[in-house]
Amino acid sequence: MTTATVKASHRLESGAPRRGVASRIVDRLGGGAVQVVMIVLGLFWLVPTLGLLVVSLRTVKVNNAEGWWTIFTKPAELTLANYKNLLASGFTSSFWNTVAITVPTTILVIGIAAMAAYAFAWMEFRGRDTAFLVVVGLLIVPIQIALIPVAAFYGGIGIFGTIPGVVLFHTAFGLPFAIFLLRNFFVGIPASLLEAARMDGAPEWKIFAQVVFPLGKPAIASLGIFQFLWVWNDMLIALVFANTDNQPMTKALQSQMRQFGSNVDILSSGAFLSLIIPLLLFFAFQRYFVQGMMAGSVK
Repeated sequence: MTTATVKASHRLESGAPRRGVASRIVDRLGGGAVQVVMIVLGLFWLVPTLGLLVVSLRTVKVNNAEGWWTIFTKPAELTLANYKNLLASGFTSSFWNTVAITVPTTILVIGIAAMAAYAFAWMEFRGRDTAFLVVVGLLIVPIQIALIPVAAFYGGIGIFGTIPGVVLFHTAFGLPFAIFLLRNFFVGIPASLLEAARMDGAPEWKIFAQVVFPLGKPAIASLGIFQFLWVWNDMLIALVFANTDNQPMTKALQSQMRQFGSNVDILSSGAFLSLIIPLLLFFAFQRYFVQGMMAGSVK
């Protein structure tokens, strides 16, 4: 028997799978080299954000004359004049309108979805599975088909064009996905913990508040980040249901582009302001976000 035959037979008996070329390269490079590559890719991904920031800090004349990357040799061109003009144009009210829409929507979606998900996961009641299937089915309902009926309904009850109307619309269409996500996470909680709490005489609301909700923080934080970003960056619902006095930043920026077309100073500074808040939120809760994304992948 040849040496090659013996090696092949040994691999078959040991059951060790063949390792690919990529796996061997990663092992040779080591974890440090991989981290350096990931940092470089992350910095490259942030280049457009850096360019937007630089454009927002330079005058229109300078932006039209040269590229943003020349700022490294001409730092004296930086100015806050664009942001002063933006705040003077009434953009501040649009910013607070966005906050007034996004924060209540995120809180309502998380609160309602967490309680509903707990009920679907750990409470027995008639029609539970059917109701959950209906909730899952609502995930495929597009927002566009509800715009006209909801607009007519809002007009009838007098909340069309108001911030509460926008909040209610976002909350209603954010709940199906939120309930589906949290229910699948809550199901993975060990049943022994809940049974021990019930044996101690704890009511369902106390089990939810002191056992399930704390254990579900990673998934809840991930959901909160997603929901916040969806509502913060939304423009379709704002265009339909928010009037001029209650318009968020996305609609304000869109109206600026429609009126002036080439006012890069206003658009760049407004776009960066609308970007920086979600970016700070993500960095603040990235630990919970990663935990929520990895939850359930390892048993």
